[in-house]
Amino acid sequence: MDIRHLPPLLLILLLASGRAAGADPAALWATRIQPLLDRHCVKCHGPIEKHGGLELDTPAAVLAGGDSGAVVVAGRPDSSPLALNLVAGAESHMPPDKQLTDDEQALVRAWIDALGNATDAPAASPSEQAEGLRAFATVTEAIDVLMAEAWARQGVEPAPPVDDATWCRRVWLDLAGRIPTEAEQRDFLEAPSDTRRATLVDRLLDSDEHAVRMRELWDVFLMGRGKRESREERRRNSGWWSYLEQAFRTNRPWDSIVREILIARPAGADDKGSPWFLYERRNDHQAIAEAVAPLVYGARIDCAQCHDHPLAREIKQAHYWGLVAAFNRGKNVEGATDVAESAVGGFVNFTNLKKESQPALVTLLSGPTVSENRPEDGQQEEDRDDRYVDPAAQPRVPKFSRREAFAAAATSGNPLLARAFVNRLWAVLLGRGIVAPVDEMTTRNTPSHPELLDWLSADFVAHHHDIRREVRGIVLSRVYALGFDSATAGGSDPAAFACAAERPLTGEQLARSWCIAAGRPTENDGLRRAAVAAIPDVLPREYQATFQQAQFLSAAPALEDLLEPVSESTVARIAALPAPSERIEAAFRAVLGRAPEPEEAARAGEVLGVRPEQPVEAVRDLLWALLTSPEFLTMP
Repeated sequence: MDIRHLPPLLLILLLASGRAAGADPAALWATRIQPLLDRHCVKCHGPIEKHGGLELDTPAAVLAGGDSGAVVVAGRPDSSPLALNLVAGAESHMPPDKQLTDDEQALVRAWIDALGNATDAPAASPSEQAEGLRAFATVTEAIDVLMAEAWARQGVEPAPPVDDATWCRRVWLDLAGRIPTEAEQRDFLEAPSDTRRATLVDRLLDSDEHAVRMRELWDVFLMGRGKRESREERRRNSGWWSYLEQAFRTNRPWDSIVREILIARPAGADDKGSPWFLYERRNDHQAIAEAVAPLVYGARIDCAQCHDHPLAREIKQAHYWGLVAAFNRGKNVEGATDVAESAVGGFVNFTNLKKESQPALVTLLSGPTVSENRPEDGQQEEDRDDRYVDPAAQPRVPKFSRREAFAAAATSGNPLLARAFVNRLWAVLLGRGIVAPVDEMTTRNTPSHPELLDWLSADFVAHHHDIRREVRGIVLSRVYALGFDSATAGGSDPAAFACAAERPLTGEQLARSWCIAAGRPTENDGLRRAAVAAIPDVLPREYQATFQQAQFLSAAPALEDLLEPVSESTVARIAALPAPSERIEAAFRAVLGRAPEPEEAARAGEVLGVRPEQPVEAVRDLLWALLTSPEFLTMP
């Protein structure tokens, strides 16, 4: 029984009967109590406002109490002021202007009661956790063992695996950004069963299509979707797209990629487009800082601009302004894509809520501070030639480069870099991060599988940030191959990863897959642009269909063009088949990679029967329906 998913009133009954003796207070806190206190209490009792010396944003802070002493007595809600003050009519009623419901009060009491049986030690830091990790031969073995143990602890029976044809389609979409052709799927299914999955994965990882797919993903993660076509053109023309594709094509270590885009000082043809990460933000150093944080920390720090983060107490205002300072000596070079850097200046102060002025030091969230000499108050630095490696170079490179020093610190000895990448990659391939959302990897959002995240992160670093090894290990694992439902998995917590998550195709995946299914060339930039404009989201926190998408799917001129019965197209091939049953079978195999179910075949026959004298038009109608069906629009 997983108490995290019980209704509050059922919690009361279980507590009264003693059946909640094994309740997990950490799970109750993360899923129930923390959101409740965030809504009603933390504004006045948190890291910023600490009324009565009491903070209620972490379990440790709650247990520490306030100026009046303890507010929680573990295992004894009837003796705990935190619970007693929530009751209507309490002398020190909380919250002052609101009454929590009976269910909400029951949750607080359940958590306090569960604390009486807690034996958990304080959570270790990522570096401490990595020291005691178990040994596994491969990434796949680690995932399979640790996930199986987690399912056993939770009492969850994972969904059965998908069949080989479905797995083939899934891995083509993930690694190549499109569905396989009928011939590619057939070749896979005819290959030796004991090696065909690994062989296909290795082939796809080594393909140009995989490099393009990874570029599409990380371009959005690093830069966001360009809302105008001109922005997309600038990314292409600046060499940014080519840079990312070449990096993934050659399996360049992730820490090297991050270092190159942060330093923005190309050394040769391979990293020529790397400065665009900084350049596109047009000298907006706060925008740069806000883009860098999820990359190197796995967390957004926007909320720390004016004060320490109101919820994630490890994120300080100093971290925000330290990141700004790391890049505020840079300036775009007009007429080029270079980002110059001054050897002097950029020393700024920030003011906290207490009106105290503090110097902005380049301090990393993982601990270190970049050391540099600061001028005395009132002293003006002189920007001399001897401060640069080559005074005649364009742009000049300072002997002490602040952003280079930050890049070195962020990519060497920073455990958050690997955790952020591994967690996002897991989300890309499985629909949800081990920490979710993926850009909120703070102490507020604990990993659903901490040992697994620790192991994958440490292994990623130990193998020199080998991206391809990480991808291969995940897609060959048992969890990647799970189906969508089973007796227990279908209703389980999504964070259990006991069944496949529903994942919508990205605009790029959809456009290329339409081309494959229609038997047309995949290089169709007009279709790609139209699909991306209608379906811009990549790894959305919560998928919501839009009117724009519905309109695109119901009346897409680009799709209409794809279904023209030109030579060797799917429409022409199927329309030439003699019998309706053959056309239906061929249509399902071309579009969905499978044979139709009897009911589907009957409905498809009705579609073809509407225009029996116009086989081409009837086949187009059937293919359009299949190409815009929910099954085609989501990952198999």
